[in-house]
Amino acid sequence: PAFRRFQRSYYSAYLPALAADWLQGPYLYKLYHHYGFLEGQIAILYVCGLASNVLFGLVSWLFIDGLGRKKSCVLFALVYSLCCLIKLSRDYLTLAVGRVLGGLSTALLFTAFEAWYVEEHVGRHDFPGEWLDVTFTRAAFWNNVVAVAAGGAADFFAQGLGLGPVAPFMVSIPLLVLSGLFAVKNWEENYGKKRGFGKTCGQGLRCLLSDRRVLLLGTIQALFESVIYIFIFLWTPVLDPHGAPLGIIFSAFMAASALGSSLYGLAARRRCHLQPL
Repeated sequence: PAFRRFQRSYYSAYLPALAADWLQGPYLYKLYHHYGFLEGQIAILYVCGLASNVLFGLVSWLFIDGLGRKKSCVLFALVYSLCCLIKLSRDYLTLAVGRVLGGLSTALLFTAFEAWYVEEHVGRHDFPGEWLDVTFTRAAFWNNVVAVAAGGAADFFAQGLGLGPVAPFMVSIPLLVLSGLFAVKNWEENYGKKRGFGKTCGQGLRCLLSDRRVLLLGTIQALFESVIYIFIFLWTPVLDPHGAPLGIIFSAFMAASALGSSLYGLAARRRCHLQPL
């Protein structure tokens, strides 16, 4: 029972944050196009967000360890809410700043919440380390469910209610506020160990260069992510002129992704002969 309560306290803040993030996926390109920006201008906005995510992702662990994991999660909710509010602006530079804030928020989302949970699970509550997989497997399942539902919800607010492509971003704000409030109310603060940035980066670089398999895996992952980001950018301008329901299509993408993950897990459990590196 104590472990279940602890899990629920984590999910109560983490799942609304994921929902807010997924809600913004289907209509981002559509919103910028609605504001009258050209494809090249929209591409620059996308690059601002991705570059911000990469840069902040490199140092986010250093930031959240010093500030505190709980405070970092609350900061995520505040910054991402501001990012959503900025979507109301039609000024290009303002929108670019919003994309930078979005990149920072995404970096915090995928580092601060997990870091907080791991420290609480092992350090404060002293639950078995093997139970971490239980929580994160369940979180991955609900992440897929939330992603599929978010596409339909975005379509409902933007098209069904006729509120336009900015609506999903505004709907995300209450979810972010809810996430931050749950963290403030239910979570204890924890901090990470102080680590030198240069030393840590040096260790990672040595590991990358000393093991050919790590370098190869990183290269494959980088190429795969590049293809995914190109697809993310192009699918809306390809399908939108045909009147396709963007939210429903987004849900279909997420359902297909969840199915692929499930099939891989099934194949791994049955010890199918997966090609090694």
